[in-house]
Amino acid sequence: MINKKKTTIKDIANVLGITPSAVSKALNNHPRISEKTKTDVLQVAKNLNYQPNRLASALRKGKSNLVGVIIPRANSHFFSSIIQKIEDLLNKEGYNIIITQSNESYEKECRSIDALLYTQVDGIIASMANETVKLDYYEKIKSKGIPLILFDRGENDLNVDYIGIDDYQSSQIVIEHLVNQGCKRIAHIAGFSHTRIYKNRIRGYRDALKKFGLPIEDDLIVESNLRIEDGRRIMKQLLKLQNIPDGVYISGDYTALGALQVLQEENINVPNDIALVGFSNESFSSLVTPSISTIEQHSEKIGELAANAFLHRIATKNENVSLNKMILQAELIIRNSSKRK
Repeated sequence: MINKKKTTIKDIANVLGITPSAVSKALNNHPRISEKTKTDVLQVAKNLNYQPNRLASALRKGKSNLVGVIIPRANSHFFSSIIQKIEDLLNKEGYNIIITQSNESYEKECRSIDALLYTQVDGIIASMANETVKLDYYEKIKSKGIPLILFDRGENDLNVDYIGIDDYQSSQIVIEHLVNQGCKRIAHIAGFSHTRIYKNRIRGYRDALKKFGLPIEDDLIVESNLRIEDGRRIMKQLLKLQNIPDGVYISGDYTALGALQVLQEENINVPNDIALVGFSNESFSSLVTPSISTIEQHSEKIGELAANAFLHRIATKNENVSLNKMILQAELIIRNSSKRK
């Protein structure tokens, strides 16, 4: 196969017998270029299938009208609905978004950040990977003066705008609900505690157990990557305990689904033998049997606030204005997996 050479501004200039500088100005609608020349340039550009070099243009203008969005995974209703809201709002303001997913990998997240910085994005909106402990690559974004907005997963040490829900309160609500359903031995399948949101959920879980006089035992708290297979593995682990839990609070609906599969395979009644509560209100959580009780994270609102935080940073030229720390209240959706009464 013969590779066709990419059309350049010089090629257009040669066809029309004008300078490359005149072509560039015509393509950018410069007022000193006649309407006839602009029309001719656009027609030749179309005939030659000319594609502008957006990176070079961004370097010249100092603005690309591109915003990078980094998410842990795309197969989540929570993250996909946030992306949709961000894209809807930013498109209206003339921005396009570039979406990357880390798949919970720190190394992949770092490569994504490098690629977005190379593309000269005007800002980055991100939710960190579970594996991310070092913040050097996020500091790299800040050092370049590029607006950085974090949502759902973010660390206070970065001192950037952040949008999420009250994770400590979420755990308090879940444990109170399970206690009201008669649960006395409640396990927690958690995310990794080096991530702030999961640390806060674990802290809320522990404090709620203290409040209700229930036992706090290390073997009832298991950290993981919160995938379906983690839910299956950890549920099997919990069922091998001498005193198995009668309630399980899980920091992700996919993980809750895996746990539910194991309980059904073992013919354990949910919720009467073991009550189950997940997190994130994924679309499938209302469709499975039994339907999964879960925490609503207000994904569309998070997307709206993240987009607006970026636009505010652009409008203020990312200067030292007050940080936006927006914490939304959690909401428990009670369904059949935990409803005994």
